[in-house]
Amino acid sequence: MTKLTPDDLNLVPFVSVDHMMKIVLGIGVENVLTGICEYLEEDFKRWELFDKTPRIASHSNEGVIELMPTSDGQVYGFKYVNGHPKNTKEGLQTVTAFGVLADVNTGYPLLLSEMTILTALRTAATSAMAAKYLMPEGSKTMAMIGNGAQSEFQALAFKAICGIDKLRLYDTDISATDKCIRNLDGLGFDIVKCDSEQMAVEGSEIITTVTADKQYATILTDNMVGSGVHINAIGGDCPGKTELHKDILLRSEIFVEYPPQTRIEGEIQQLPDDYPVKELWQVMTGEVEGRTNNKQITLFDSVGFAIEDFSALRYIRDQLESTGQFQYLDMLADPDDPRDLFGMILRAALPAKQDGE
Repeated sequence: MTKLTPDDLNLVPFVSVDHMMKIVLGIGVENVLTGICEYLEEDFKRWELFDKTPRIASHSNEGVIELMPTSDGQVYGFKYVNGHPKNTKEGLQTVTAFGVLADVNTGYPLLLSEMTILTALRTAATSAMAAKYLMPEGSKTMAMIGNGAQSEFQALAFKAICGIDKLRLYDTDISATDKCIRNLDGLGFDIVKCDSEQMAVEGSEIITTVTADKQYATILTDNMVGSGVHINAIGGDCPGKTELHKDILLRSEIFVEYPPQTRIEGEIQQLPDDYPVKELWQVMTGEVEGRTNNKQITLFDSVGFAIEDFSALRYIRDQLESTGQFQYLDMLADPDDPRDLFGMILRAALPAKQDGE
């Protein structure tokens, strides 16, 4: 097994896609989701310690490329991530990502990891964590509208963290729903395949919307949503992309990760800039109330935030010693004299010259 502290301290642990899959399968998907959730709760409860800024986004007609940085003062982290809904038509992933943790004291990287799989896991864990604080008590049934790459992760997170065991699934692409049902077979769910959004939400205490199209969409209209439900809106995550009719927002108690980012990217981009919302971390620390009655509609307007990636990367780094699922990359120059980087290059050429003489 590879040890986490190498003899050469200039080597950087790297978690590939293959390593990530082996970590998840070795620990168990639901165990990974609950583990990430624990790290998320730790970091949300110390939210005020972190550097916070809206993600740095480069938008195009085809999609978006983003950088998501943060630091708790000791460790710095960032994620590179894209969102290109058109990619699925070309056989490509809508979202790809990688992330880095670094030591604030030296600036040296501590971890480089794939984050396409890890982002799906942390998004699902964040959704379920929010629902744990906001959903109606005793919730067992979730409607999931949008059954693409995120759907199985969401289902398993809500099962492991919130106790959801009944799913009502709908997607405009029937093959996506069939895929989701097939992948979740035997994992403890009672699943109903629905032929409309309206059918999906009937009898559901939790409604998750997780669609991918980059457009102002109305996945749910006001008349579809009754009282006493929790809405987990995670598909709207950039300017010009929404899923809910504005009237639903006006009837809901809205909870967000980081208001300056959510007002740009979330469902609340449809509302005035001063419209009141609550921050999830304050609910978790007891500073503000979450759900206050059984008839209330609670809405988690989630766009994803850098601290969540930071938590997920921390979790993965802490699994490396026990799993051994990583390799070292020679990423950091290490000259004998830190001021003589060019001399290091020259000395690297000496053996080749001697061989040719």
